[in-house]
Amino acid sequence: MKARTPKPGRPARLSRERIVETALNCDLRTVTMRDIAERLGVSHSALYRWVGNRDELLDLVGEVVVERILPTAEPTADTWRPWLTDLAWRMHDQFLAVPGYAAHVALPHRHNAQAFGRLRNRVVSAFKLAGASDDLAEQSWYIFGQGVVQWLGARQMGHDLGPDAPRFDLFLGVLLRGLPAREPGS
Repeated sequence: MKARTPKPGRPARLSRERIVETALNCDLRTVTMRDIAERLGVSHSALYRWVGNRDELLDLVGEVVVERILPTAEPTADTWRPWLTDLAWRMHDQFLAVPGYAAHVALPHRHNAQAFGRLRNRVVSAFKLAGASDDLAEQSWYIFGQGVVQWLGARQMGHDLGPDAPRFDLFLGVLLRGLPAREPGS
């Protein structure tokens, strides 16, 4: 997504980075553009010169979070499971570090196609390296993504997962032992 540039005039007090950093410290479930402008000490109309609306703001936040969670190394046929484990723990740490982010991502909505597309492509690639067909790699991505995001979202929203709810490490271990998805009976 191309960042907007401010109109000519006074030197900018805003930047994409300042806006995103401010948003990363707000509860993303409830934050408004007016809240962000107030925290930045600018008018909300000045903020709109940089970010068109709340959805665009959340897209920018998604780009930063996905950049933070993607491991620098690519998965291989020998490392796909540890790679996915590392990715899931990065998701755990980053999604829960941003107030309301895991809860936001867990709700049905339009995700940032570019950022989440990069995440999806890397995870699908890992499952293909594990021997999954194209279709089963896509199915495995869905199971992995939904499983991790829903667990994190429920935790962040304060839903009681019950007294016997598994710790994230146990949940992740069981999830990854069942992936990549396989055709029934195979």
